[in-house]
Amino acid sequence: MPTNVVMPQMGESVAEGTITKWLKRPGDHVERDEPLFEITTDKVDAEIPSPAAGVLAKILAAENETVAVNTVVAIIDGQMPAEAADTARGSSVGPTPKAEITTQAHPAPEVAQVPPIPANGAAGQVRPGVKLRSSPLVRRIAREHNVDLSRVKGTGLGGRISKKDILNFLEHRTPATAETPAARPPAPGKSAVYGQTVTFSGPTHVTAMTPQRRLIAEHMIASKKTSAHVTTIFEADMTSIVQTRERMAKEFERSQGLKLTYTPFIARAAVETIKQFPIFNSSVEGTNIIYKQAINLGIAVAIETGLIVPVIKHAEEKDFLGMARAVQDLASRARSKQLNVEEVQEGTFTLTNPGIFGSLFGTPIIHQPQVAILGVGVIEKRPVIRNDAIAIRSMAYLMLTFDHRIIDGAVADQFMACLKSCLETWQEPLF
Repeated sequence: MPTNVVMPQMGESVAEGTITKWLKRPGDHVERDEPLFEITTDKVDAEIPSPAAGVLAKILAAENETVAVNTVVAIIDGQMPAEAADTARGSSVGPTPKAEITTQAHPAPEVAQVPPIPANGAAGQVRPGVKLRSSPLVRRIAREHNVDLSRVKGTGLGGRISKKDILNFLEHRTPATAETPAARPPAPGKSAVYGQTVTFSGPTHVTAMTPQRRLIAEHMIASKKTSAHVTTIFEADMTSIVQTRERMAKEFERSQGLKLTYTPFIARAAVETIKQFPIFNSSVEGTNIIYKQAINLGIAVAIETGLIVPVIKHAEEKDFLGMARAVQDLASRARSKQLNVEEVQEGTFTLTNPGIFGSLFGTPIIHQPQVAILGVGVIEKRPVIRNDAIAIRSMAYLMLTFDHRIIDGAVADQFMACLKSCLETWQEPLF
């Protein structure tokens, strides 16, 4: 019986995805849960597994085509006998000329002839004569982490290296399996942009947006068109938290195995404040306000290709230590592309921290379908007035962008005053 393969929902607010690579050709046999194609959205890059075993009978969406979620992009025929594969491989696919994809349009996963390893055996190179089967996503991860793919055991058909294989390798590898490349300044005529280099051959350089960058742009524009954005900015005295962190950092790392950062302090304060103002944990549907019981806190993480927002589910149930573990785990796996699809879904409120780059404050854009986003500026010592005297305190700006359709300025300022008080009078034990 034929099985439809659909574009998956990769996040609550994601309405479409771009197919970046087909890993199978029409007529190829696929196993259930075997990687079938790769997609990118504004939230995540992912390999999509086959929903059933059988023969890939038709491909209905081409590479680099963007389609809506739940759109049928391929058909798997579970009844087609294996010996019919050669016939299917050469047949046309798709019900319309637009959907017709020949086998030439979707070549098999690349089989790379690996160059010989140099005499010094430097990591990041590979053994001579080895043929590797892997996807572009896997090869990109390997490049980013300087991994010799010939050292990664492939568990897919024919020894194909899957995303799961290389992420498992990265998780368990020892320092000897990787080389730390020496830092080099940009070459003349090149400038670093988002971890990439731009080579100018004239006064300008033109390059197409990546699919992920394009989707982020569309998502931001849609958010501005959807919500009535208003931003309010408060200044908080973070001295108590700074002193707590300085006093407890070594013991916290020794006993818990975690670096003590400012993010879990801010996240805990935000969650406690949201409990007092449930309107900030809601969404708008027509003329209805949908209140959410669970506080699913999104933490914006900057990665090389843009921004991703992993979600801490049921953040209201976590104490400081639980929050610290969740923050570090999700941020680490976001940067190494190890997040599951479920971990970027169902966020109800977002925290973004541009202060780590030195930003004083900004006006963040709401992450749809949420109704507010909290930004935190850099924590730095500034002269302030305390008891009619000048004092040096660790200060930070807090920025709340909210949806004025359902949240008034007075309520937003009350929310921020509560958050400010929570941060300035920190009392919660760390563990």
